[in-house]
Amino acid sequence: MARDWTAQRPKPGRIAGYLLLLVAGAVVGAAGSLVQAAWVPAGLLLALLGSAGLFYGARRALGTQLAVGAAGVGWLVAIVLLSLGRPEGDAMFGAGIGPLVFILGGMAVAVMCATLGRMPQPGDGAGRLDR
Repeated sequence: MARDWTAQRPKPGRIAGYLLLLVAGAVVGAAGSLVQAAWVPAGLLLALLGSAGLFYGARRALGTQLAVGAAGVGWLVAIVLLSLGRPEGDAMFGAGIGPLVFILGGMAVAVMCATLGRMPQPGDGAGRLDR
């Protein structure tokens, strides 16, 4: 009988991995916020590809949906904090469709990476599971 991951004690290496992904998500979110407005069509594509690389890499590195969630939380916190603006009226995101595509597209990519099927297990795959 397989044990549920919630019933096991978290390993220090895995916790460090999730914290690292949280920080990496914040860095990629902040960098994407800057790049998406700098070079109008190419910057948006570069920012979305960077976010997709982070989310898919998180899924491949730790093999769990929680890894994508940790990276996604860091990414989203950075995006929200940068979009709040200041009392003087300065804001990181300007008006237009680009910032909206970046925010919604990044969230959509995070959801797609989190809902991928099970990651392939190591091995040659030649054996049968029922034997």
